[in-house]
Amino acid sequence: MKISVELTFSPLQDDYEAHIISFIQRLRNSGIKIQENPLATQVYGEYDNVMDVLQKEMKRSFQEIGIGLFYIKLVKTDRSDYAADY
Repeated sequence: MKISVELTFSPLQDDYEAHIISFIQRLRNSGIKIQENPLATQVYGEYDNVMDVLQKEMKRSFQEIGIGLFYIKLVKTDRSDYAADY
């Protein structure tokens, strides 16, 4: 089953940027398809694979910071080729 995930990582500390960059770099290196923009990161692929990567990398990110948030949206379909038609 294909899924699309949009997530935003928000470490609540002064050195937040380095932690966000590290998280995104680990997602890039995981082999799953990602797209980035200034407000969020989108991840696409097979449910089990995507969720395994996210579980591992989100846990690692939480272990590396004091307090932080992940905002997550999940859709049961691969929306990686979406293009607005308006």
